[in-house]
Amino acid sequence: MSALPPDPRRHAAAVASHLAIAATLLIVMWQGLLPGLLCVCVGFFSTRWLSPRMALLTRSPDRQSPRLAATVMVLAPIVLLALFLPRTRGLLLDAPAQYRELLGFMARTVLDLRNRLPPDVAAQLPEGALEIQQALASYLVSKAGALATTGRAWLSGLLFAFVGLLIGALAAARPSAPVLGPLAAQLHLRVRRFGESFRQIIVAQFWISLFNTSLTAIFLLVVLPLTDNRLPYSMALLLLTFVTGLIPIVGNLICNTVLTLVGLSVSPAVALACLVFLVLIHKAEYFINAKVIGHRTRMGVWELLAVMFVMEAIFGPAGLVAAPLFYAYAKQELQAGGWV
Repeated sequence: MSALPPDPRRHAAAVASHLAIAATLLIVMWQGLLPGLLCVCVGFFSTRWLSPRMALLTRSPDRQSPRLAATVMVLAPIVLLALFLPRTRGLLLDAPAQYRELLGFMARTVLDLRNRLPPDVAAQLPEGALEIQQALASYLVSKAGALATTGRAWLSGLLFAFVGLLIGALAAARPSAPVLGPLAAQLHLRVRRFGESFRQIIVAQFWISLFNTSLTAIFLLVVLPLTDNRLPYSMALLLLTFVTGLIPIVGNLICNTVLTLVGLSVSPAVALACLVFLVLIHKAEYFINAKVIGHRTRMGVWELLAVMFVMEAIFGPAGLVAAPLFYAYAKQELQAGGWV
């Protein structure tokens, strides 16, 4: 019995859906909408996860539980902001200014490196090290200058994140259509695969980052004060630890470098303690990234690094966060089509 000829409408719909998704992701990166896209996924999956639990808790009909879950997801950020904004207002709204000060502080620490090291160690530094220090300090100062114009973009990102959370929650509460046309069915398939990639990459990375941030908070706020040592900009460093923790592999290097330099401003012993502590934590994270996430998505470390390098060169820091997610989705589509 001969196979049925391919449906031209279905093929055209598949091509159109691929182009639509590719254009959407490109616009997201081009217009700086990545926080909104990530929060759309967070709102959608959180609402779907919360819906059956709301049904059990309130004993409401199955039709009502998704709406109740969506309402909780939308109201939760507003309630949390109302409760904690007086304490976290400076951290949230003035974050670019804080990190501008932190980069300037790191630049001064680098330039003052010889004075902070023990005399016998400082004497062993080659003369060329001064030029390296000056180059690194100039780089940090330039990045600090770039942060001076990001205040409005930071607030816009927070707004996009909330709007994305709202869209995701409402989409999860919307009843599924019984019959979909060819294009709608193909778009639904593309979105579902993108959601699977999000669950594999971002959700796992979120819990890894939260675990690392919790341990770092214990180290910075409990362990170091017990030894009469305190790092400046501790809260900004914790937020940086969480954000960079969302970036596989490269985030570890960024976090280690920043915390070690800030620790060096206190004393070489504190810098060494920071480095040892962070290496121990991030070795475990590296193992999880390479083994667990890489195994789930069938991505090698070299593939991930190459894609992150290209995305960062094109889109900046947002490209580092988006690269694992976009690449995992692209590879899943290629595997489904039998290309790889």
